[in-house]
Amino acid sequence: MRILIIGGTRFMGPHVARKLAAEDHEVTVFHRGINAAKLPDSVVQIIGDRNNLRDFSREFEKLKPDVVLDMILLAESQAKELVEVMSPIPTRLVVVSSCDVYRNYNMLRGEELVSNPIEKITEDSPLREKLYPYRKEVRDENNILYNYDKIPVERIVMSNTDLPATVLRLPMVYGPGDYQHRFYGYIKRMIDDRPAIIIDENQAKWRITRGYVENCAGAICLAITDQKAADRIYNVGEPEALPEKKWIGKIAKKAGWAGKIIGLPRDQLPEHLREDLHWRYHLDIDTSRIRKELGFTEIISRDEALRLTIEWERNNPPQKVIVDSEYKAEDEACSGLIK
Repeated sequence: MRILIIGGTRFMGPHVARKLAAEDHEVTVFHRGINAAKLPDSVVQIIGDRNNLRDFSREFEKLKPDVVLDMILLAESQAKELVEVMSPIPTRLVVVSSCDVYRNYNMLRGEELVSNPIEKITEDSPLREKLYPYRKEVRDENNILYNYDKIPVERIVMSNTDLPATVLRLPMVYGPGDYQHRFYGYIKRMIDDRPAIIIDENQAKWRITRGYVENCAGAICLAITDQKAADRIYNVGEPEALPEKKWIGKIAKKAGWAGKIIGLPRDQLPEHLREDLHWRYHLDIDTSRIRKELGFTEIISRDEALRLTIEWERNNPPQKVIVDSEYKAEDEACSGLIK
């Protein structure tokens, strides 16, 4: 099978390319050449900007990919260009989306509030009614986040009759190479042997579906290589979303940390730990469809995934550091609660 990957050199993409190449598929990766990635010699690389796909139309037509995977499709305009460029090719699209398309995401952020939150989100659950979730935070129209929204992206690729498409709604992805360092705040406190980790008492009960990077890459590869995935939307992630306090406990056990995990009311939290989020709205995703239809199962166990993530975070800390004043504020907030 000939496979064209748009993006694919950062975090998850190299896992996808390597797995497909190991299965003897002909893999071509189209990327900007900015992020160095260890790819097999058999993988062909084309250097270019995904915002100028039209400039490479002839090259793509000569390539004649059976499947085009777009890893970095972020905005409506990009989706329109993708469909326009690929329509002359008898191919199938696989598009990486996000679980932030669901209404619960906007409810979590206080943008849409309803009385009955959905406890378990399926592919058919309501989507956000308010589009462009980051426009309030990013005023610059030239910033990609200003026009970021996976909902119009999904609508465009799934409504095109010339190109069968598959949409994969990914969870919070973690693991080595996570440039957002999602778990580092917890792991750093464990490394520093802090007596306690403090979180909002409501966040302690909050659930979000996560997925280890290599496992999510495996789901993407299944969607690429299995024709049954055509014209389908799949949630991807671990089968069980743990409450945040229990999740921190899992990390602590793997890191060998024996401190306390303390939930406090928001008004008792140090300022740097307060988040303006409505924790009663979970992002607990049902991933049974991709398991039943495509046979997806995790390649790496959760225990091993956490071990590898902790090891990587220890060796690759982010540039932002935790200052002493933050630790001092945390000590004051939990004074008398640690024995």
